[in-house]
Amino acid sequence: MEMSKKYQLAFIVGGSSGIGLAIAKQLAENGTQLCLFARNQETLAQAKLKITASSKNACDIFSVDASQYEDLKLCFENAIRLHGVPDLLINCAGRAIPDYFLNISVSQMQQTFQVNFQTIWNACHIMIPHLKTNGATILNTSSIGGFIGVFGFTDYSAAKYAIIGFSEALSQEMEQYNIKIQLLCPPDTHTPGFENENKSKPIETQRISAAAKIMKPEAVAAECIKKLGTKQFMIIPSFDGKLSWWMKRYFPFLVDRIIRAAIKKA
Repeated sequence: MEMSKKYQLAFIVGGSSGIGLAIAKQLAENGTQLCLFARNQETLAQAKLKITASSKNACDIFSVDASQYEDLKLCFENAIRLHGVPDLLINCAGRAIPDYFLNISVSQMQQTFQVNFQTIWNACHIMIPHLKTNGATILNTSSIGGFIGVFGFTDYSAAKYAIIGFSEALSQEMEQYNIKIQLLCPPDTHTPGFENENKSKPIETQRISAAAKIMKPEAVAAECIKKLGTKQFMIIPSFDGKLSWWMKRYFPFLVDRIIRAAIKKA
């Protein structure tokens, strides 16, 4: 997939699997060098093999828990020493464990915010001082569940809503530094994380999502790659997703009615 803007070096947090890996592979095919950051060293090594098998561009990997600020800071500084300052930062770490609200512990809620929101806050807070001089792009990943709250996703939707508000506010502040903030809001996507979600989804949640089309991570990545560096703030990869955003914006009562009807059928 051809990019609208060429990037020399990308740091991708959560780039070892799912949408993050799909974006990494397509960036590499377009000539971008990569540094991938994730917790699991084995998964990172497998991701590197997949990327280098289809592209000759350099790909380095760094094992780190991005929700831990000081650990991520040291890791980023090491990557900058080795490869230089990136012109693209992608925040793609995330996870969801859907369940009924009263079954979600305080610990799970805190971990959901750490993985989905705090990783983005940390990465932006650490990297922006380095990015002020090169007109970089930052892509944060939210979800359709970041603008439509869904039964069974109380902690996840809260974290993903936070990412949208954070990114909107950050975009206003970063304009003076010529740093572009963009936001990816994918629908249900066939990733390892999505397979884990299905293990704990309440029946009502299954009913709500039954009619939604599941995208492949490669398709999400292709749409994202096309829009990187453009004036478009929110990137919604599917027609159904765009329709959901439009309906939520202009006819929120209809969205609520549709969701509640699906819950009653369950």
